[in-house]
Amino acid sequence: MGYQLQVTAGGLTAIDVHVHLHRLDDGEGAGEAPNPAFNAARQKFHVQGPSPTLEETVAYFRERRMAAVIFNVDSETATGRRGVTGAQIVEAASRYPDVLIPFASVDPWKGRMAIEEAERLIAAGVRGFKFHPPGQAFYPNDRRFYPLYEVIAAAKLPALFHTGQTAIGASAARGGGMRMKYANPIYLDDLAVDFPDMPIIMAHPSFPWQDEALAVAVHKPQVYIDLSGWSPRYFPPQLVHYANTLLKEKVLYGSDYPLLTPDRWMQDFEQAPFRDEVRPLILKENAARLLGLPT
Repeated sequence: MGYQLQVTAGGLTAIDVHVHLHRLDDGEGAGEAPNPAFNAARQKFHVQGPSPTLEETVAYFRERRMAAVIFNVDSETATGRRGVTGAQIVEAASRYPDVLIPFASVDPWKGRMAIEEAERLIAAGVRGFKFHPPGQAFYPNDRRFYPLYEVIAAAKLPALFHTGQTAIGASAARGGGMRMKYANPIYLDDLAVDFPDMPIIMAHPSFPWQDEALAVAVHKPQVYIDLSGWSPRYFPPQLVHYANTLLKEKVLYGSDYPLLTPDRWMQDFEQAPFRDEVRPLILKENAARLLGLPT
């Protein structure tokens, strides 16, 4: 039995499109392998203690009447680490389908295996895919990975790509092995041209390439921006301007939980200079439309 979407937008305060699930239950599979690159990000965000379990994550978002798009990152080829698998993400979401929306991660370097895994996940009910080019060490527009995108586009599912500087590995030795060059959002412009049926979400304010991200999102109709990983008080002014105007229907709320919590994000969002009529679009309505959620 695969995932069957039960999230409805009507009773929600927000839809968080950027939530990491690093642990399952407190029993089998709960342990987190030591990860210096991710621990550097935890230090940067002043996160204490272990990552929340699946049940703790569900309780947190249910209490706040939020839905959560959950995922992990499969970077096994580049880093030797895989963590929670796509199949486990789908299974976890199927246990709490009124709160969780599963996005899966596949390692693009796995070639035919990645394609077959994406096909299995789509059949199981996954609602989108997450890629982290610096962590997975690839250029998104490398044509070697186009067969994988063809599978995602055929299902008309969104693909979410990390863009801009990453907290993963920040201040760690060698930057945790993360190479910033892969995270320039301009590479997603090629995908938007070549895969018009695949919605693309550019994750995070794309420092230091914010203008490139805005240009792509304005120019390509199926490209969106999520606002995760940064407190709204630090958003670049041009990002706020475009979110209030030309991109008001293409900007999405995301937190980057558990590194940045929705509580902190929402507190700072209230003080940020977004227009009143734009706030509900960012918090819920744009994501509900993109993800096909009933209202």
